[in-house]
Amino acid sequence: MSWTTYWTLLLLASAAPLPATPAPSPAAAEQIRVRRAPPLERRAWTIEEQERIALLHVPPAASQSDTPVLFAFHGHGGSARQASRSFRMHAVWPEAIVVYMEGLPTPGLLTDPEGKRNGWQSRAGLQNDRDLKFFDAVLATLGKEYKIDRRRIYAMGHSNGGGFTYLLWRERPDAFAAFAPSGAFTLRVGDLKPRPAMHIAGMNDELVKFERQEQTIAAVKELNGCNDNGEPWASDCTLYPSRTGTPLVTYIHDGTHKFPSAAPPLIARFFKEHAQPESADAGNRPPP
Repeated sequence: MSWTTYWTLLLLASAAPLPATPAPSPAAAEQIRVRRAPPLERRAWTIEEQERIALLHVPPAASQSDTPVLFAFHGHGGSARQASRSFRMHAVWPEAIVVYMEGLPTPGLLTDPEGKRNGWQSRAGLQNDRDLKFFDAVLATLGKEYKIDRRRIYAMGHSNGGGFTYLLWRERPDAFAAFAPSGAFTLRVGDLKPRPAMHIAGMNDELVKFERQEQTIAAVKELNGCNDNGEPWASDCTLYPSRTGTPLVTYIHDGTHKFPSAAPPLIARFFKEHAQPESADAGNRPPP
């Protein structure tokens, strides 16, 4: 081969377009977002001489513009760090302030009767309402330090954390725009105010039986004035529209009690679709 031919082939090879890099799958893209998410900030509060901690994600714009707030509650035996890894809400919704609160050793309703592991109070009045007071303190701090959007405050949680989400719905309804409990149930739906909700349940849940969750779902549908006939909303998700503007979305998967890895983007989507109306309960919301 002559030098002329060699250089000609070399120039042609260098000018050829490189093969297109395939786009990452949705799961891979989310993992990239998780790795690139800024570190969470550890904060502490003293509630009646007891230190309580939470991990916070605060977007840079939170000091200048109205910012939604999402509270996320781990299950019994969990922690704020574990919840941040399982829920990943700061990665799928980085524009929101995300608060991963941590419970204290608490007797469980279904496991750990001696209360050796972290959990949340299951009803008002237990443990001197220490977890409700913790929530109140965190929300008050956020309101003082950042420009939070009072019409877009949300709560989610799994298992015992889902039960605490239902308790917040009962005890602090005017603070929230919507709720997303998972792997949980409540026996007192009649005490709740209608609010948009997303309930996540595994048909093979070995701890919180699916039948009990179905009963809660049916009661929430009635409370929220939902249609009996649902319509597809996402994979494994059904939307039940509401005549009162408080729809229910159910995410029924064929898994066990484990929190489904596909849930976080769906929860973020649901929350983004719902804010408190300008006039609804305005006088009862927590002050800015």
